[in-house]
Order: sequence, then C-alpha cells, then structure tokens
Amino acid sequence: MTRVGVDVGGTFTDLVAFRPDGTLEIRKVASTPTDPSMGLFRALEALGPPSPVPIDVLVHGSTVATNALLERRGARVVLVTTAGFEDLLWLRRQDRAALYDLAKAHPEPLVARRDTIGVHERMGPDGAIETLNESEVSRVTDLVRTLAAESVAIALLFAFRHPAHERRLAAALRAALPTIPVTASHDVLPVFREYERISTTTAEAYLRPKVAAYLRKTATLTAQHGVQSLRIMTSSGGTVSPEQAANRAASLALSGPAGGVVGARLVGAAVQAHDLLTLDMGGTSADASLISGGVALTEGAESVAGVPLALPAILIETVSAGGGSIAAVDEGGALRVGPRSAGAEPGPACYGRGGTEPTVTDACLVLGWLDPQYPLADSVRLDRAAAERALSTLPFSHDVCEIAAGIVQVATAVMARALKRVSVARGIDPRGMALLPFGGAGPLFGCALADALGMSRVIVPPHPGVLSALGLAAAPERVDVLASLHRPLADLAGSDLAHAFEPLVAAAGAALPDAELTRFADCRFRGQGYEVTVPAPRDDAATLATAFRAAHRARHGHGDSDQPIELVNVRVVAERAVGAAPVGRRAGIGMPSAGRRMVVTRDGKRVRADVWPLGEMPAGRLLNAPAVLAGPDATGFIEPGWRGTVHASGAVIVERA
Repeated sequence: MTRVGVDVGGTFTDLVAFRPDGTLEIRKVASTPTDPSMGLFRALEALGPPSPVPIDVLVHGSTVATNALLERRGARVVLVTTAGFEDLLWLRRQDRAALYDLAKAHPEPLVARRDTIGVHERMGPDGAIETLNESEVSRVTDLVRTLAAESVAIALLFAFRHPAHERRLAAALRAALPTIPVTASHDVLPVFREYERISTTTAEAYLRPKVAAYLRKTATLTAQHGVQSLRIMTSSGGTVSPEQAANRAASLALSGPAGGVVGARLVGAAVQAHDLLTLDMGGTSADASLISGGVALTEGAESVAGVPLALPAILIETVSAGGGSIAAVDEGGALRVGPRSAGAEPGPACYGRGGTEPTVTDACLVLGWLDPQYPLADSVRLDRAAAERALSTLPFSHDVCEIAAGIVQVATAVMARALKRVSVARGIDPRGMALLPFGGAGPLFGCALADALGMSRVIVPPHPGVLSALGLAAAPERVDVLASLHRPLADLAGSDLAHAFEPLVAAAGAALPDAELTRFADCRFRGQGYEVTVPAPRDDAATLATAFRAAHRARHGHGDSDQPIELVNVRVVAERAVGAAPVGRRAGIGMPSAGRRMVVTRDGKRVRADVWPLGEMPAGRLLNAPAVLAGPDATGFIEPGWRGTVHASGAVIVERA
C-alpha cells in the first residue's frame, strides 16, 4: 500500500510517499498562497505523470482553516444564544491582551454584535427554567433570514447537559434555510465553560463553509489523480475522512503543525528518545511542542489567531520566527525579527523573486550556513549578493556578517521563549530532554537553542525539511468524543464511572470501528479553574484519584493537597494505527565528506566547516564541529563545542563535546 502525506506550508509544500517496498519518495515545491490546493497537486504531479504506483491513501495537512482565522476570511456568522448573554464573546474572561500594555486590545470576535440574536429560553443545571415556545422559534428563524447569514452558530446556556432547546432551533433553521450551515454547540463541544464553548462554536460556523468547499474540491481532484482514499489531519494528531472534517472545520486549525509532532515522535522512537522538545521552523513561523514518554502533550482552550478553541489539540506554541521572517528596527532602535514574513511570494531577498527586505534565511546565507549553489524547491537557487544587499538596508554600520549574526541571535531568542513556554512554564525541566529541530531551517538553530535552554542533546532527523509530511503519512485514524461530568470524585459509586463512559465508548466505536479505545478524565482540586487530563480506569475512582495526584505533582510541582478532587470531563479517544512507518533513511554510500567551506558562527567567528550529506552517511560516522549537514530538503549546523554521531536510522545525534 502506498501512503502519501502532503503538508501545505506558508512557503513550501512538502510530500512524502511510503512505497510498498519500504522506500520513501520526497518532493518539495513552492506553495501557492492564493490557492493552497495548487501546491498540493503540483507536489502530486512531481511524483510523475502518472504516479508509478497508485496512491492508496493521501493524508493532507491543510492550512485553509488556519489562514481563514489569520486573515479573517470566513463566513458571515449569525450567533443565536440565550437572551441576556449576547455580549459573552466581547466580555471574554476579563483578562488583558498584554499584561503591561493597557492600550492593547484582544482581536474582535468572529461575529458582529449586530448579528447576535438573544433567544427567550433558559436551561439550568437541572433542566428547563424558561421553556422555548414555537413563536420564539419562528421569531429567531425570521431574524436569521433577515440578517442574510452565511452560517449560523447556536450556543445556549447549559446545552452541553440539556441540548433540547438547541436541537429544536437547529431543526427549525435547517428546515427553513436548507442551504445555510447550522452549527450547534452540543455537537461541537458538549462541555461546560460558556465562553470557550460559544467561541469554539462560533469559530466552527465561521470556518465550515470555506473548509467544506475546499475539501469537496480537493476530494474531487485527488480522485482524478488516482487517489483511492483521502484523509485529513486534525489538530489532535489523527486523521479523519473529508466528510468528518467538513463537519469539524475548527479541528483543522493546527492540522499541519500536528503532523510535524507526529513525525518527531516517530524519529524519537527510532533513536530511543521519548522525552523531546520539538521545534518546527518553516518559512513563515516556528512551532514548539513537547513529547513526554513518547506521547505528545495535548491541551484544549488554546487560541489560534486570538480565537479560543477548546477542542482536543496537540500543544503547539507558534512564534513568528521562520526563515522568511523579516528583520527590522523598532521605534527604540532595537533589532526585531517578525511578525511580518516574506512568505512564499515574494519570499526572502535571496530567492530572487522580488523580495528586498532582510529575512532570517538571508542572514543564514550570508553566514555561509546555506549553499548558494544548492537548489531549493522548484530549483530555486539562493542569491548571496541579494541577501547582502537586503541586510545592508538595516540602519547599522556593522559588517554585513555581524548584522546577520545579530538577526540569528534575535530569532534564536524568540524561538527559545516558545520552547520555554511549552516546557518550563508547565513545570517541565528541558535539561533532561532532547531537542528535535526540524523544518527547512530548524536544524540550523539546534545547537543555539539547546545552549539557550541548557540542553545537552539535539536530534537532527534524516529528512527534517519534510518531517511534517512524513508525520501526516504515518498518522493514525482518530476520533475524540467528550462530555462533561462535573462531580466530586468521592461521590462516585462503584459503577458510576463505567456508566459515564458507556455512551462515549459507543459513539467512538461507531465513528471508528475496530479502533483501540482509550479513556481519559479531566480532574482538578476543588476551587481550581483548570484541569489535568489523566488516563481513566473503567470503574475505580480511587485509582483515578491516585493518577490525578501524580500527574498534578509532575505538572505543577505539588499533588498532596487535602482539597477534594473533582471530575470535570470524560473523554474517549479512538485510534486505528496505520502500521509501521519508515523514518526515512536513505542507503548510505559511505561518503567521507562532501567538502569544506568557510562559515561564520553566531558569535561572529569565521571558521572552516566540514560539509556532510545529511541522510546519506553510514551509521556510526563521527562528525566533529563545525559541520554543515546538507540535505535535499533542509540544512543543519553543528556548532563548535558540539559533535555528532550518525544513528542507524539516518538521524544525527548531536551532543556536547
């Protein structure tokens, strides 16, 4: 069976194909921001017209949901909510956008205040307080029609526990307006916390029309390319069918980055490193994440483009420090990197596509870390003279190499902060972990980032530039089902826990037959406003309490509180693995070295570095610093004070000398 993963990034579109004989094929083409699907099909066409072997499964990491949120190009949404709570999206959590910046505001909600309808009904925790009558249903339906909605979001109080009113409204709106998508909160996120539930439901309604149209188009065109089955990557690290994805549009917000974490976990398992900090540095941004015990850390209630999405998602911290991030001087005269990016069009100045502003990629080229003679995707060759001209526009009197080193140092600091937010800020010491940098530019910064965090081990994958696509191709099929169960743990009788999971297990099994089912519970100490998710036993509350205390202690540094424990939500994850996936080693040809060249380190020293062919060296090869790891999809840099060893998988293990 041939499985293909395609990751559409902001600058490049990457493809990895698993062939039946265990080999890999890799393609990298320029992305097309105006139509992401064009990059997808150009990558497929690069396999050969037609592909030598039919594609049985294509897994797609889509950015269409992410871009719609970033660019605010979704549908016009009408929000239907309980009367008196129309302002909830604007009240938020009453927190500041920036703690010390009193002038900074949160992004505006995805729905306009004039498009919010209050419904005269009211559910309480025990059922209806104010019934929903038929005249009110008709009034709401007429208002939605008058407002010319493109999509409707329904989020009523306590609908996660008592969805009857939402169901009546949804049925009436679908009957009266059959061409308009209607999204109900009890279908999207049946858990408590009104603000997060309304925000997530609104985002789903905002994204659904655009995502559904994109997926219909993609499914049709991939079928014409001979693809037997199309799967879509979700933020939780698993894949769903296009039909399921069209009804779970908000779950695609971190589709591509989640694939990278899956790929990083595979590489970590291959080299027996199960505790990892990962950094995916692409052309537009850098994404930090964490893998503990071989499992990616997942959290809900994260924000994408300032929009809280409380759906299951791999923990990813994104910063604007990609290869195309633009370096500039702020009002105080300090050098900054990002948030503006050169993207794919025109791209960094060194791409020769019309870009003139200095970027991180230009800085790396000037320092000699990148080879101007080595073609990138679509045979793009790097122009060192153009990079030097771009860096010279910065108002500094320093040598151009010193300016480049400064840009690299600032970008490193930005990425190090992201890595600390996913580790140190959660009570996890990164010094006992390995750093796995990937993406087109990530391995260039591996040693620098490890120095910044006090880490002593860096793992460079054999194909770091396409690791997200590799993770997509290897990702399991997955369905998440969750529900609220807000009760003191001590009040649960012997079979209460098992009974709570029964409907979730049934729903997960129906959505993904023959899958492995895993139960989880969100617990907290009474009085806390946050939960810790732990694996749940079938019917033993005492075992669950012990697991929660241990997880709380590991995460927050304490777990022996005398406070009672509360069960908040229950979850079931259904996963169906796709079989063993190769990490991506190519046959070693025993090349001692591809040559040597002069490079400049980030502290400004000029040194002569060995150049090694990444992914093509024999196992056990020792690599002394300084050394450049030149691969067909990415480049790495082993800085002075470090040394590398080639693993049997093709990865390079870099450790302090």
